[in-house]
Amino acid sequence: MTAQRFFPFALIMLFVLSLANLLFGAVSLSLHDIWQGLFVGSEQHFTVYEYRLPRLFLAILVGAGLALSGALVQGVIRNPLASPDVLGVSHGAGLAAVFYMTYFSGASTEWLPEVALAGGICAALVLWYLCGTHSSAIKLAITGVALAAFWASCIDFMMLTKPLEINNALLWLTGSLWGRSWPQLQALLPWFVLVPFALGLSKYLNVLDLGDDSANSLGVSPQSVRLLSLAIAVALTAACVSVCGPIGFLGLVAPHLTRQLVGGRHQSLLPATMLTGACLLLAADLAARTLAPPIELPAGILTAIIGAPYFLWLLLRMK
Repeated sequence: MTAQRFFPFALIMLFVLSLANLLFGAVSLSLHDIWQGLFVGSEQHFTVYEYRLPRLFLAILVGAGLALSGALVQGVIRNPLASPDVLGVSHGAGLAAVFYMTYFSGASTEWLPEVALAGGICAALVLWYLCGTHSSAIKLAITGVALAAFWASCIDFMMLTKPLEINNALLWLTGSLWGRSWPQLQALLPWFVLVPFALGLSKYLNVLDLGDDSANSLGVSPQSVRLLSLAIAVALTAACVSVCGPIGFLGLVAPHLTRQLVGGRHQSLLPATMLTGACLLLAADLAARTLAPPIELPAGILTAIIGAPYFLWLLLRMK
């Protein structure tokens, strides 16, 4: 599939999934109900405007943000098996959130996104301190994996030593859009001012694929491109995780799947990956709400069910 065919198809899929997310859930609605629900005073106003509509926008933004972060990380590390989780950002945000919910259980949950965001940024700063600005891609990957394992072990330790406060932590760590509304959307939206800067790095990431020596000979600083790309990926990942929790495998699957469809040229790959990530998370959230109503499964579980076999297939294919 060429990029010219992919974008119309992806936009149609995005529209269909968005409409399905508004129509279906624990209670199914008609198109008339959706239209009436947009107006104050109607019977379906809360369900449509206060619950499903902000959740729909959040799924689009979080899916696009995590997928774009994954594409940037894979472009920098030059490995299709890389993802934002490799940097340890998601685990750092998770550690901060679990610490807050465990040791400050009586505190307001309104500060949870800010705490998780601070944890993700701190994890990135630790990675930067250990690797420096002139590290190779393989050193970044190995150090990030080691730090992610360390943050994960700290999370497990806290959850085992504080079993009474484990429920909220487990729900957040699985990654879910449940209970999110307009305040979370308003907190996430400003971070997407970074997207144009990420798209502007496309041609430099293409040069980076040729290797550091070739990039230097063409007048491109690999260290500068790598640092700026990772900074944007870290910021977007930390912001998305702070709102919805760590949604696993989305940053791995979406870029790699899109690369198979539109190729590796970043001018097409980055925006196409954002559309793919948005569609994947919309589909996962729709399935999470409709598989066993009124029980809601976390969207992160659905993405892991899809992503884990896909990851194993990648390993077998790449040998």
